[in-house]
Amino acid sequence: MMPEKKSNSATTGKISLRQVLDCKPILRAELFSTLLEGEQEFVVSRSSLFQLRKGGLLFAPNQKAKHFYMLLEGAVRVFKIRADDASEDEVARFTAGDTIGDFDFASNADYDAFAEATEDSILVTFPGYGLALDALAMESPHTVSKILLCSIIMMTGRIKSTRRIIVENMSWVQELHRKAYEDPGTGLWKQTFLTDEINRILEDPMALIMLKPDRFKILVDTRGHSAGDEAMIHIALLLKNITRRQGRGWPIRFKSNETGILLNKCAPAQAEAIAEELAASMASLPSVPAQGDIPAFSFTGTISWGVWPQDDDVWDSLLQGNYHLLLETWKQGGNRIVHYQKGDAK
Repeated sequence: MMPEKKSNSATTGKISLRQVLDCKPILRAELFSTLLEGEQEFVVSRSSLFQLRKGGLLFAPNQKAKHFYMLLEGAVRVFKIRADDASEDEVARFTAGDTIGDFDFASNADYDAFAEATEDSILVTFPGYGLALDALAMESPHTVSKILLCSIIMMTGRIKSTRRIIVENMSWVQELHRKAYEDPGTGLWKQTFLTDEINRILEDPMALIMLKPDRFKILVDTRGHSAGDEAMIHIALLLKNITRRQGRGWPIRFKSNETGILLNKCAPAQAEAIAEELAASMASLPSVPAQGDIPAFSFTGTISWGVWPQDDDVWDSLLQGNYHLLLETWKQGGNRIVHYQKGDAK
């Protein structure tokens, strides 16, 4: 039996969204703690501010948790009603500065309790009413991904024993995370993934194998950008196939036509073998046929590789040194495999 509530329990406030951003509780919210200023502006512009009258319901059982709430003023209690005698069991109480429903929002669940204002309250909700998270993800996938990942961290702090279950079973968050870092032209991971996540995924030994196709500018200048785009798709497939066969690793697009593989649990001997495999795969790509006076184009690649921490115990140094060695070798004619070690290519 549902309790009787006022029908006009929620009304839209007349406070500007800019004021919401300036409100200290918003800035202290863990859910937005990792966002930069521009990302905070995005969140604020897609939030709604409203007033919940005393006795009004914020949500009820079986409603989809499509929003999360922050209580700016007032108080809200969460309770359940027993099926046997219709008595109430209070679950929690929230006061100004608290977030409400973030666990359900993060897990895309249905509410299993009532949330009722115990006094006139002002709340802000994200996404705002009339907006859906999927639509916001299309607008700013990186921002929404950071919010969802932050919500996971909040949940795991509260329920540490279920951390692995939460992360592994929230496939929709994992997919959104991937899309935020996916290069649209090739489906490879962007370099920003490496920048943002390396401290989390770095695992001894970690191999970095970098590839730059030789004479690529000639291909684009003579056959057009579409030929270059098609070539990058074929190269990306080579990298993806290697990581699939290994059952681990990340194929990455660095800059323009520079790509590579980040492979964990990869000793130097295995990294060298993979570099040789990649060089052979590049050479085996079908040549671009001759067109009139334009000769056929065959593929080769310049490859540099190094392993952390064996070749350099500072990751950033290995990344920059490996990349510099790649470019220097490519400028010298390319079509070679070189091994970066600390002190090289300075």
